[in-house]
Amino acid sequence: MNRPLATGSVQEFRRDRLLDVLIPTRDRPAELAVTLAGLAAQEGVPGFGVVVSDQSDDPPGFAHPAAATMVRALRHRGHPVLLTRRLPRRGLAEHRAYLLAASTARYVLCLDDDVWLEPGAVHRLVTAIEELGCGFVGNGVHGLSYLDDVRPETHRHYREWDGPPVPERIRPGSPEWDRAQIHSAANLLHVTAGLDLTPESWRAYRVSWIGGCVLYDRAKLVDSGGFDFWRRLPPNHQGEDVAAQLSVLASHGGAGVLPSGAYHLESPTTVTDRAVEAWQLL
Repeated sequence: MNRPLATGSVQEFRRDRLLDVLIPTRDRPAELAVTLAGLAAQEGVPGFGVVVSDQSDDPPGFAHPAAATMVRALRHRGHPVLLTRRLPRRGLAEHRAYLLAASTARYVLCLDDDVWLEPGAVHRLVTAIEELGCGFVGNGVHGLSYLDDVRPETHRHYREWDGPPVPERIRPGSPEWDRAQIHSAANLLHVTAGLDLTPESWRAYRVSWIGGCVLYDRAKLVDSGGFDFWRRLPPNHQGEDVAAQLSVLASHGGAGVLPSGAYHLESPTTVTDRAVEAWQLL
């Protein structure tokens, strides 16, 4: 029998750690369990914290026995875990702002609740942002059902940084905006296969935005406004991550990192009313 799960408190959780992982979730207990399992298997970044904020219509996903077991596994391995509910729903950006406010870590990894991270992915991202010194780095997510769907026309959007990333002002409709095409389907796996990387090596490349798995320098994210723009948006929006990244890119620069260790679970979205693009309105 699965015993009741302690949720923790914000006051106890907020500590000056190297890294906190911020996970918003809604009506996805199975996917959340897989996401937490990926985190529980990470090595090389000891003691990172995890915040799960649930907006489910039903009982929270972290109450499911599979997810609860992964929470306990994380805690057993020395990772503080804070479990919260954020209701009523005020939109995706407000949810991310709430999660960000729960952390005082140097870096925050915004991780969607339908992304599995392979072992070593978090260590590689932390290594990259420490070496590059930019506002964010990220792993575009792979859709493995597209593994045999090779799209060479998108590979031209892959351009590596030959030094630390510099600030860029990127706008919709510009050539730089089309960089996001490299993150569709399994494009990154096909690009990575042609790079002949050694097990310990990685590459930083130019991006417009990355969905699902983005590691921010928290101070630089906050300096760029964080997700506080939620007050200017109706609740039925999407693209809040794009809006935040465009702002960080303009002030501090950012990069994608290959190889990506992020895999999309390809589950149906739980946010079905997305009438407004946050980046477009802002």
